[in-house]
Amino acid sequence: MMQFNDDFRGKRVVVTGAAGIFGGWIAAAFGRAGAILCLSDMRGDLLPALVDRLGLDPAVTLCHATELTSSGSIRELAALVAAEWGAPDIVVNNAGIYPRTGELLYLAEEEFDRIMSVNVRAPFLVTQAMAKLMIAERVAGAIVNIGSGAARQMPTGSVTYCVSKTALDRLSKGQALELAPHKIRVNVVEPGFAPGSDFSYLPPEYVDRMIARIPLARTSGPDDTAGAVMFLCSPAAGFITGTAIAVDGGNSIGTHQPATNS
Repeated sequence: MMQFNDDFRGKRVVVTGAAGIFGGWIAAAFGRAGAILCLSDMRGDLLPALVDRLGLDPAVTLCHATELTSSGSIRELAALVAAEWGAPDIVVNNAGIYPRTGELLYLAEEEFDRIMSVNVRAPFLVTQAMAKLMIAERVAGAIVNIGSGAARQMPTGSVTYCVSKTALDRLSKGQALELAPHKIRVNVVEPGFAPGSDFSYLPPEYVDRMIARIPLARTSGPDDTAGAVMFLCSPAAGFITGTAIAVDGGNSIGTHQPATNS
């Protein structure tokens, strides 16, 4: 039986949204495992400091300031990867945005378009571009899209975000189906709530209530999401494609309600 091995020495890994909390965790994990990284983020000015903080070799680490709402910028990212590597072995579509005001009656049309562009259109275009490189180089690669439990839940005020993550889930299944003949696997990891993420603006008391309702009663840490991503990109997951793994402490199956004495 194949066992999980976190040795990714020599593997070429593209991570979008690398300057964010989940992207940083994922990049750090692959870096420690010996992978060669291409870090992509719209905040390109943050990437050199990230390379330094993660202890990566700047001589072999690629950095690209990618505006994921621009198809031209995504083509530039793919061109960089093609020129330097030929093709990636692994792609992690991590970048995503969450609206602070997502209520149906008040969300601006422009914000709706931006959310769908980053959360759905970008993973479509990035995967399309990188998969073409993989196929040309005969790389049996792995692609992981970072989704959300919002694909199955619909909390008030999050309709657009939930729709975008539901679309990403279906997109991922379609990608998995169409890329399977090329031995390219596509899966989804759905992280749980993490401190310092896009939800960091929430009041502390609200955050405490959120944590209390998580069955495993804690937030997501660096090894949680990154570990799931690395597993799905490893030979141990070689027969897994088109699936989603929720790494959320059980939050997607139901919320914990403290027992009360009757």
